[in-house]
Amino acid sequence: MDGASARPAGIGARVLVVAVLAVAAGYFLVPVYWLVVASTKTTDRLLGSSPLWFAEPRPWRNLTDLLTYDDGIYLRWLGNTVLYSGVGAFVATLLAAGAGHAMAKYDFRGREAAFKVVLGGVLVPTTVLALPLYLMFSRIGLANTYWSVLLPSVVSPFGVYLCRIYSEAAVPDELLEAARVDGAGELRIFFTVVLRIMSPALVTVFLFQLIGIWNNFFLPLVMLSDPDLYPIPLGLLSWQSIVDRQPILYQLAIGGALVSVVPLAVAIVVLQRFWRTGLTEGSVKA
Repeated sequence: MDGASARPAGIGARVLVVAVLAVAAGYFLVPVYWLVVASTKTTDRLLGSSPLWFAEPRPWRNLTDLLTYDDGIYLRWLGNTVLYSGVGAFVATLLAAGAGHAMAKYDFRGREAAFKVVLGGVLVPTTVLALPLYLMFSRIGLANTYWSVLLPSVVSPFGVYLCRIYSEAAVPDELLEAARVDGAGELRIFFTVVLRIMSPALVTVFLFQLIGIWNNFFLPLVMLSDPDLYPIPLGLLSWQSIVDRQPILYQLAIGGALVSVVPLAVAIVVLQRFWRTGLTEGSVKA
């Protein structure tokens, strides 16, 4: 009787879990589905009925219109976004790895105080820093330049925090000592041993920073006034602001939003393999 009564209870729990997951998946996937459907419609169809169904789809025509509008300004925004997010995420990850590993494995004066400052930086919203940063960059003549978005993007307090925690847990002190005994310098140890072991944490930091910079809106809004320097979010907003005068921009903005999602999805799919375990064992054998 106990086994028979436990079986229906277990089935009910599984059904409940599947139902909750299905609702959660629908919550996230329905907007994406609407974006795909809307990007294939004409402006008239887009503002009409059947918002969740294809009606006279013309995806390639809409994509061509998006990429050629205003002398291809969207491609320039896409290139700016790749520059801001790619360079910013790479440099931020490298700096976070170096700072986090140093705080984890080296004993120096002020280490804990510096780490507390990093924790404080994690708690400060980035929007709070936008206006002070603008005043600083205006004073030194870097406002409305690529540097005004790139330089703040290479700082990641959360990345430093994560790298310190991961280095403490995953990088063996014995391995570092063995490398020093073999005559390897600290930089060589860091770039050939430590970075390999910390690759799951570094991929996490890189993706967090990449997505954060890619979707960053407020900092470019404060820093930039030249449309040629805009990233995609700010560029799409500029289209949305005049859609009442140029209705075609409504369709272009939706298509641009869909295209902007694709590189992030590709990056996540490509980089997720680095989260696999066993990297520490491989480095010790080396």
